[in-house]
Amino acid sequence: MASGRAYSFSREELQGLSVAKIYTRYLTPVAGQPSVRERETFGKDASSGVLFNETGAWEITFRGARPLEDKRVAAFRDSTLRNIFYILRQRMNEPGMEFYSPGSDRYENRPVEVVDITDADGKTVTVYFSQSSKLPVRQVYRRRNPEFKDFDTEESVFAKYRDVGGGVMWPMSMKRERNGEKLFEIYSESVQINKNLTDDLFTLPEKMKILPKAK
Repeated sequence: MASGRAYSFSREELQGLSVAKIYTRYLTPVAGQPSVRERETFGKDASSGVLFNETGAWEITFRGARPLEDKRVAAFRDSTLRNIFYILRQRMNEPGMEFYSPGSDRYENRPVEVVDITDADGKTVTVYFSQSSKLPVRQVYRRRNPEFKDFDTEESVFAKYRDVGGGVMWPMSMKRERNGEKLFEIYSESVQINKNLTDDLFTLPEKMKILPKAK
């Protein structure tokens, strides 16, 4: 579980600021599929937020649960599969995964090792690892834009690593950009692992009203 301050942007303009909590549960890996459940809450109302699990994705409010639009779900699944931390935990032994190093480089005046990671479906993410700490500091990949039929460049930057327990190093600062424009930043104040999160965090209540799907 990670909690901290989250910022959202549109065209480099700040659109929102809130206290965010992100709960994650990893499932038994299935090749080519995001084997994870995630619950995101923003603000003081912990009962609302966004839920992703293996059966679907919903925005939850006091009115009920509204299924998310297809493109948002597809983007979540694609970004999960190409997230370096998910790859290291869930996909290292997946059939068809290939790791290729074109060599060393510099990122923000720091020496890094560059690694291209490609899965069996041909999806690639380029990751920059710090030469000194061996931790990922940046990742970049291209995703086809379904509206304009071209490609967007998705970039994530990781910084301020801390030991969050058991020797696990985790970035307390994460930033995402698309085509050079800032989309999202989160500064975690607390990260906890192995907390035995309960099932109700990652499933819809039986009596919750299901609203029409978002368009």
